[in-house]
Amino acid sequence: MRIEKPEGELRRGWTTGACATAAVKAAFAALRTGHFPDPVTITLPKGETPSFPLALEEKGEGWARAGIVKDAGDDPDVTHGCMVVATVRERGLGIRFKAGPGVGMVTREGLPIPPGEPAINPVPRRMMEGIIAELGGKDVEIEISIPGGEALAAKTWNPRLGIVGGLSILGTTGIVHPFSCAAWIASIHRGVDVARAMGLSHVAGCTGSTSEDAVRAHYGLPLEAMLDMGDFAGGLLKYIRDHPVARVTIGGGFGKITKLGQGALDLHSGRSQVELDWLAGLAPELDRSSVLSANTAQQVLDMGAGLDLPARVARAALATVAGVLRDAPVKPDIIIVSRTGEIIGHAG
Repeated sequence: MRIEKPEGELRRGWTTGACATAAVKAAFAALRTGHFPDPVTITLPKGETPSFPLALEEKGEGWARAGIVKDAGDDPDVTHGCMVVATVRERGLGIRFKAGPGVGMVTREGLPIPPGEPAINPVPRRMMEGIIAELGGKDVEIEISIPGGEALAAKTWNPRLGIVGGLSILGTTGIVHPFSCAAWIASIHRGVDVARAMGLSHVAGCTGSTSEDAVRAHYGLPLEAMLDMGDFAGGLLKYIRDHPVARVTIGGGFGKITKLGQGALDLHSGRSQVELDWLAGLAPELDRSSVLSANTAQQVLDMGAGLDLPARVARAALATVAGVLRDAPVKPDIIIVSRTGEIIGHAG
């Protein structure tokens, strides 16, 4: 089910990294002073100073724990409403991070964090380290947990990226911008990084699960080769141009690939439309007025039953892809998949 963007001005939210940092500050302050600051205020990388109310306060001999319920604002974030919990202990040498329940561990190369480490990204780590230093700490174990995080992680890219056991602690600015494309495109980039680190020579970016299943079965690709491109063809292709993989397949339905053939790199219905005039030019055998009066690309496809219209669209899309890739050492191909999962067009 597609989540539609609501009307009006949208409310920003906070990343898991920002919530974890605030929880660390509250917990470590309680460990040092015996009192939890509530609300707790932190400074984000760009200077914003949000305050977070505490949802959990616990302490015992040599440890303290604080929890903050993540508010993702009006973004349809899978982690919205989850609790991010930090437990701190003064022990060991230096500042060390530990994955508690619901936070994943990195198991593959290609991510910003090496294998064997908790899936806590570099910017949140620096923010938490800065908090500990600010409060006079030096040798501290920081354990981050997210109750229910392992189940939530199944709805994210983490299993494909080799992050097992839970969610990642993410964020570069600390702020979630509602319906931002940035997080999705960043996930695509990480998927390419992991595929390259695994030595995969063929990856595929698909617009949805039906086309993904068809492309994967057609080529026998491993799950790690399947990039959840969605509507962001440009985000994938531009990254692969600069971080080449020997072969890339772009798969999708007739309508989405038609827009790619027209030259669109963002295939979302709100940002690009099928141009019926373009389709009419691609299928001169069809009655032009009938094509122009069609409601959807699928209707034109039905009109052209028996024609090689999907192959023509695929060739046009291949030209768009080649134009983005330029001289990169990447061999592209296009696959068009019907609504029932059958491959109906191919080019490249």
